[in-house]
Amino acid sequence: QVRLVESGGGLVQAGGSLTLSCQTSGLPLDGYAAAWWRQRPGKAREGVSAISWSAISREYSAAVNGRFTISRNNAKNTITLQMNDLKPEDTAMYYCAASGRQRLIYSSTWTSLSTWNYWGQGTQVTVSS
Repeated sequence: QVRLVESGGGLVQAGGSLTLSCQTSGLPLDGYAAAWWRQRPGKAREGVSAISWSAISREYSAAVNGRFTISRNNAKNTITLQMNDLKPEDTAMYYCAASGRQRLIYSSTWTSLSTWNYWGQGTQVTVSS
């Protein structure tokens, strides 16, 4: 059974930083693309960042580009999202996702929910102004 468990969320002041981690089990991360999504209050879930199976390609939404950094550690089966210069509009539930297809080339489809087969339960990030 594949499980993704997020951690690292919390309450932070605007301008602060948080590091989110996603621990996978039942799925050796090596060879699989992964991503972070978020759902802000009253909004649809949106793609925040994605990282290819090789870690060569990294994608970011326009809203977080330059402030967030995604990385992966295949040996530890973890995906990390470093979030800097946080803003109140970053307040959301953050979800980790992984593809079920080995060596997936996601291209522009990383922002499509259907690209990702496995999801975590989410970790809440709240940014106060």
